[in-house]
Amino acid sequence: MLNTPFGQPTLWQRLRPMFHGFDLLLLLAIMMVATIGLTTMYSAGYDNGARFSLQVRNMMLAAVVFFVVAQVPQQRLMAMAVPLYTLGVFLLVLTALFGIDPTHKGARRWLNIGIIIQPSEILKIATPLMVAWWFQRREGLPQPKDLLKAFALVMVPFLLVAKQPDLGTALLIFFSGFFVIFFAGLPWKLILPVVVIGVAGIVAIVVSEPVICQPDVDWVVLHTYQKNRVCTLLDPTRDPLGKGFHIIQGMIAIGSGGVTGKGFMQGTQTHLEFIPERTSDFIFAAFSEEFGLIGCCTLIACYTFLIFRGLTIAHEAPTTFSRLLAGSITMSFFVYAMVNMGMVSGILPVVGVPLPFMSYGGTALVTLGLSLGILMSIARSRRLMQS
Repeated sequence: MLNTPFGQPTLWQRLRPMFHGFDLLLLLAIMMVATIGLTTMYSAGYDNGARFSLQVRNMMLAAVVFFVVAQVPQQRLMAMAVPLYTLGVFLLVLTALFGIDPTHKGARRWLNIGIIIQPSEILKIATPLMVAWWFQRREGLPQPKDLLKAFALVMVPFLLVAKQPDLGTALLIFFSGFFVIFFAGLPWKLILPVVVIGVAGIVAIVVSEPVICQPDVDWVVLHTYQKNRVCTLLDPTRDPLGKGFHIIQGMIAIGSGGVTGKGFMQGTQTHLEFIPERTSDFIFAAFSEEFGLIGCCTLIACYTFLIFRGLTIAHEAPTTFSRLLAGSITMSFFVYAMVNMGMVSGILPVVGVPLPFMSYGGTALVTLGLSLGILMSIARSRRLMQS
């Protein structure tokens, strides 16, 4: 081992222990998707130079968060679960009472505490942490009452966020907690009836679309804008220059890419600004236009590689807490990617869900860095135990 002329360790010798135990396959998967994301951002936002440079800054910040969180031992993560969840719920209550709407779109999702924050982002991490902590304290096969109490822990932030209203984020929070309950041993006999009812409901909505999507029909349980999103998904040509514009232009861009794509920085739909939000929610359409089917398959393969590596880490995790948390983080990543690609492709309603590592946004990237940092911490804890 080389030392400096004065016998002091080099910088690398000081830093090396911090990287000891890192899962190289997980790190490789993250780097591949991040590289694709920055390449796409440069093309989609090159006429707005600040957008690319800011995304580079966001990536670097997310990388720092990822590295720092990867150093946190599992015991400390468990100790953070209750305080973080309690803080998140408390901030959601304050948002319900004193929340602001800087976008002037009728949703009180932000809170001004000297700086403007969106407390629902905290619950994307705090909810699975809390539910995993709950099951860790009840090791072994959970009893029905344990499952009910776990669902209660999930439903509190879900209902508070849905009330804002922000159904998209509320569903992401719900699924992050649901995956913990599922991996904890939720019986299929309780899951299948819900799935059957959901499928039947979707079929009923599709069949009755001409009637229920009339302007004078009130859906009661959903806000008007949520009804419009569903109806626009069923028939985007109903309002091609208004509510259906996003979906139609996204599908045109994806289809025009063909097999090989139009080439890097050659997307006409993208650079003639037919694709709205081309650097954020609809960046997958810009990517598909320029890199085609081959590029899409490559991106999906990278996501699949990352997801399978995350599930492997969950399977090999040393404790109940880390196993459930790693499984939830990995499946939540899957939901993010699936929902974004689905909405851009016209398969799912348009909701504000970013595509991991691709869409522009500081908060989303920092949250992603935090989640994957926890996943790396879990992988690292097992390796350190074996060494």
